[in-house]
Amino acid sequence: QVQLVESGGGLVQPGGSLSLSCAASGITFSVYVMDWYRQAPGKQRGLVASITSGGSTNYADSVKGRFTISRDNAKKMVVLQMNNLKPEDTAVYYCNARLNSLNYWGQGTQVTVSS
Repeated sequence: QVQLVESGGGLVQPGGSLSLSCAASGITFSVYVMDWYRQAPGKQRGLVASITSGGSTNYADSVKGRFTISRDNAKKMVVLQMNNLKPEDTAVYYCNARLNSLNYWGQGTQVTVSS
């Protein structure tokens, strides 16, 4: 059974930082592309950051220079470090694992940026 479990969300003030983690089980983690998506109220879910099995990364323009995605294949974990958070970063953040036609989602974790 595949499971992706996100953690680390919460309430943070503008300019603050949060680190989101996603722990995977039931998959050969090292071969999957791992993504972080987010969905704000009334908006479509959008890609935030990706990391390939080889460690190549890709970011949405809105988070470049502020967010960093990393992975630990031994721990089967992907981390999204978010710095200089802005109110527009408020959303539910989802972890995604994909490999060819296979695609798995976590349940999401809420991030709220507000003073």
